[in-house]
Amino acid sequence: MAVKASPDIRVEHSRKRVRILLAGELVADTTAPLLVWEHPYYPTYYLPSADVAAKLIPAGEAEDSHLGQAQLFTVQVPGGATAERAARKYPASPVQQLRDAVRFDWDAMSEWLEEDEPVYTHARDPHTRVDILASSRHIRVEIDGVTVADSRSPRVLFETGLPPRYYLPLSDIRTELLRPSGTESHCPYKGTAGYWSVDTGSGLHEDVVWIYRMPLPESQKIAGLAAFYDEKVDVFIDGELQRRPHTKWS
Repeated sequence: MAVKASPDIRVEHSRKRVRILLAGELVADTTAPLLVWEHPYYPTYYLPSADVAAKLIPAGEAEDSHLGQAQLFTVQVPGGATAERAARKYPASPVQQLRDAVRFDWDAMSEWLEEDEPVYTHARDPHTRVDILASSRHIRVEIDGVTVADSRSPRVLFETGLPPRYYLPLSDIRTELLRPSGTESHCPYKGTAGYWSVDTGSGLHEDVVWIYRMPLPESQKIAGLAAFYDEKVDVFIDGELQRRPHTKWS
């Protein structure tokens, strides 16, 4: 159920059980988490203070924000592991629902669970849907005027709020132009992606191609296929040059 919090913030009650672990020990366990959109891209979990099992040691304050003055805490579990300044509260927040809730820094925790399944990178957005469809559309990708990929058997991934992504078989990509990259990214819907850069002979275009070699179960249809940032390359669909989308990756 959505809660109207303020013109700047959106809050929803989630019915998932959410648990947080640090060094294998329980930090929090709740069946009443809040989903808070601190920015438009994805939500953050806030957990009721009563459902926090770890010790929260006061660690100063953070700068004021549209959520109010934050009190920071170091998180300590019984085995002694700590995460410095990894939790915060907004006891006087203009968003009433947050006044008795705790926000934990995602990356500072060892594991997040929704029900009994791990979730990565950030909380899943209940309003985001991912559809992966086989297609026979002709996809051609150019960089610096060089054809880097040419495929008639893409898988098209439609994700709420993002442009379609065209995942292509490696056999349809000029892999001799790809250069390994150490970059990885993580998605709660698809899993962990590895990247390549492309060397056209006219320049090196860093991290413009990615692949999910072992995607999460709901995204198995793109396993072993590669996609390009349409924001950074020229994509032709059925012979027609597409306008480059404008996103946070542009």
